[in-house]
Amino acid sequence: MNGELRWKARTVVAALALPPLLSLVSFARLARWVARRPPARGAAPPEADLAAWAETFLRRLPPPWRYTCLRRGIVVYYLLRRAGAPATLHIGVRRSERGEFLAHAWLTRGGALLLEPPANQPAQYRVIASFPEADPAAP
Repeated sequence: MNGELRWKARTVVAALALPPLLSLVSFARLARWVARRPPARGAAPPEADLAAWAETFLRRLPPPWRYTCLRRGIVVYYLLRRAGAPATLHIGVRRSERGEFLAHAWLTRGGALLLEPPANQPAQYRVIASFPEADPAAP
């Protein structure tokens, strides 16, 4: 199996396995487990490819895999860590203009947003958790 195909297969497995686990174990426990996975052997594709494959696959699935920023975040976090490209996964909350409670999950590396769609504004959210540890430069 060539390298790209191997990474696409890892993406499918991660996208099928991790989102349902969010309903079975605490997010913190799942994130710690992901953080302990050693990097995979072989060259990894670009980060944008890993994120695009995960997003495309998740958007095609029904619940409990249905696409959300949290599901996308844990899958891409896992893939990046396996690729030897550690990132920090953040979860934040805020109130909308109408007072609604909103939450968002996103990735950073060295304080810079990583693979975040331009429409999202993580800086507006108060970070309530970061994995594997708090990134002091997080928005």
